[in-house]
Amino acid sequence: MVDFIVGKYNYWIYIVLMMIGFYAMIGKKNLIKKIIGMNIFQTAIILFYVSIGCKKGATLPILGHAHGHAGQAIQTSAYINPLPHVLMLTAIVVMVATLGVALAIGIMIYLKYNTLEEDEILKAVK
Repeated sequence: MVDFIVGKYNYWIYIVLMMIGFYAMIGKKNLIKKIIGMNIFQTAIILFYVSIGCKKGATLPILGHAHGHAGQAIQTSAYINPLPHVLMLTAIVVMVATLGVALAIGIMIYLKYNTLEEDEILKAVK
């Protein structure tokens, strides 16, 4: 059991990061803290997907003329799957855009209500 826990330490780190981000989004009342929690949560998910795309002893999936001929099968287990990494590049762009929009909305809320505390904003809206 200990070997399983120690052997998968990176997954435990991602779980801890996700829970920190989730707690910040749900438990905090300050909007900036919620935005930072969302960013931590997104980062943990990206790190998780990048880690599952790695494989020890594998090479890049670039085939040259020397690898296999017309009737010969290619051994796919010797190559890294690039799809999770490519998708996470897109997720990073979306994460940065989401962070920018959330911070811009936070600035607008602060300018209108002079606070970023959720309770005070809800009182001012009612």
